[in-house]
Amino acid sequence: MKIYTKTGDKGTTSLIGGKRVAKYHPRIEAYGTVDELISNIGLLRDQSIDKDTRLFLIQIQDRLMNCASILAADCSDCKVRIPKIIPEDINAIELEIDKMDNLLDPLASFILPGGHPIVSMCHICRTICRRCERVIIKLSEETPVPENLIIYINRLSDFFFVLSRKMAKYLNIDQIPWKPSV
Repeated sequence: MKIYTKTGDKGTTSLIGGKRVAKYHPRIEAYGTVDELISNIGLLRDQSIDKDTRLFLIQIQDRLMNCASILAADCSDCKVRIPKIIPEDINAIELEIDKMDNLLDPLASFILPGGHPIVSMCHICRTICRRCERVIIKLSEETPVPENLIIYINRLSDFFFVLSRKMAKYLNIDQIPWKPSV
């Protein structure tokens, strides 16, 4: 099978189910933003991080592929099985957040992203994840989106924030608190 099909040369693409839509369609924007997050997580995963975190990031990428598939599906009786985001997926994120949070000092203020490339990559993943959430919620105003998918994406941005703090502690990087200049 060739990678190029030429079917998108006029600015449209197919959703799962066969419907053709413009490449700027809200579904394409939603799963395209998820794809961007998956790629940035790959970059984070390629850094010098602990094995457990690396394996968990692979699991997250897998679930995000599920999310992209769900967002790309526009059919009531799809001929292919569409994966799901289940409560256990959300619980796994929450457990990981709690585990990391137990290692960290309480947060007293907002912090400025940065200090080390790994910490910054965590924040980039967090902000892309927040954009995913905004785009998906906008999509949900015109088409049904499973509630578990929205919750998963919301929890995931929290995960990346806490991961940034964990990595800063692990790398012995001082986090700079934000002090409003008012």
